[in-house]
Amino acid sequence: MKRHTGTDRSITQSWKPATRAVRAGTSRSEHGETSEALYLTSGYSYDDAATPAARFAGEAAGMTYSRLQNPTVAMLEERIAVMEGAEACRTQASGMAAMTAALLSQLSAGDHIVAARAAFGSCRWLVDSLCPRFGIESTTIDSTDNDAWERAIRPNTKVFFFETPANPTLDIVDLRAVCAIAKAHGITTVVDNAFCTPVMQRPIEWGADVVAYSATKLMEGQGRVLAGAVCGTEEFINETLLPFQRNTGPNLSPFNAWVVMKGLETLELRARQQCANALRVGEFVETRVPRILHPGLASHPRHALAMEQMDMTGCIFSFVLDGGREQAHAVLDGLELIDISNNIGDSRSLMCHPASTTHASLSPETRAEMGVDEGMIRFNVGLEDADDLIADLDRAFDRAGL
Repeated sequence: MKRHTGTDRSITQSWKPATRAVRAGTSRSEHGETSEALYLTSGYSYDDAATPAARFAGEAAGMTYSRLQNPTVAMLEERIAVMEGAEACRTQASGMAAMTAALLSQLSAGDHIVAARAAFGSCRWLVDSLCPRFGIESTTIDSTDNDAWERAIRPNTKVFFFETPANPTLDIVDLRAVCAIAKAHGITTVVDNAFCTPVMQRPIEWGADVVAYSATKLMEGQGRVLAGAVCGTEEFINETLLPFQRNTGPNLSPFNAWVVMKGLETLELRARQQCANALRVGEFVETRVPRILHPGLASHPRHALAMEQMDMTGCIFSFVLDGGREQAHAVLDGLELIDISNNIGDSRSLMCHPASTTHASLSPETRAEMGVDEGMIRFNVGLEDADDLIADLDRAFDRAGL
C-alpha cells in the first residue's frame, strides 16, 4: 500500500491540527524524500509542444512558470489551506503583499471598503492612502462596535477589512457578528489573522470569507524570511486573486516557502509555550504599569469574547505608560535580555515602541484615533524562560522609574 503523504483532502481533513501542520500538502518526487523538496527553478520544460499548450489553456494540470506554480510553493499553499479549513490558498512575497492582493484583486474604482481603525500601520496606509488613488472609497470605524459596521455600509460597500487581535491595540472583533452583517449585505470579509495563525483562531469557522497572513510572523517563527498567504474559496482564489497575482507578480520564492513549511512543523508547540509565557509575563506586567492590553487577562474589555473565539489568547500584548514616548524609550533602553525589534511572532522576545516604528508613517492624529498612544509598548513574548523575562522587565521598569 502506498503511504499517504498529505495531498488527498479527504484524508488530510480527518487529521488533527498538529498532524496537518507536519504532513498536509507534502508531495514526494520519485526519490521518495522525507523532507519536502526545494525546487529552485523559474521555468519548466516539456516533452512536446502540445503539453504546454494544454497547460496554458487550462486543459491539463502541471507546472508552466514559477510565477504561477512551483512544486515547493504549492506544498506550502495546500498545507496552510488545510490548517485554515479553507478550500484554497495562494502565498505571496510578504504579509503586506498578501493584504494588498486580497484587497485590490476584488476592488475597483467606485467601490467602498469599511476597515477597522486599529490596524498595522501599513494596512492603514493601504486603506487611507493607496485605495483612494484608484478611486476606492473607505471608512474606518471602531471595530469593537458591532453596530458601527452596519452604520458604515453604503450601496457600493464591497469589503470589510480588519485584524483581530489588532496590531498593536489588541482590539478583539466579534467575528460571528461582523461576518454575519457582511453576509447579509453581500459584502466580503477580509480578516488579517497574523497574530493568531490557524492554531489559535480560524476566522473561516466564524463566517469569514478571506483570511490573510503575514507568514513572516508566527508561521515561520524565527525571523528568517518574508512570506504572506491568502486563504478563501477556490472560486475567490482562482478566479479573483490568481489573475491579479499572476499579472502583478508578488510571488513567494521557493526557498522562503520551504523555510515557512519547516516553521509550520513546530508552530503549535511554539505557540502554546509562547502563549503560556505571555500570560505569565502579562500577569507580572499588569502589577507594574497603568494599563495593559492582553486578551488573556480579565482586565481586557473583550476578554470573554477572546476566550470564546480563540483557542489560545496569543503571545503578543501591549501596555501603556503615563510618561509617554520618553518613558517608553527608557524602558526599552533598560532591557538586557529582550531585544528591541519591530518584528512579531519570533521565538525570541521582542519589544518595540509602535508610535516611533510600526506606526511612525501615520500622522499623530491618526495614531491617536487608532489608540496608538505615545506611551504604548508592544511585546512579543518568546520561548525564553518566563522568569528570565520577568527579571529583565523588572530591571527595565526600575531604571525607567516605574
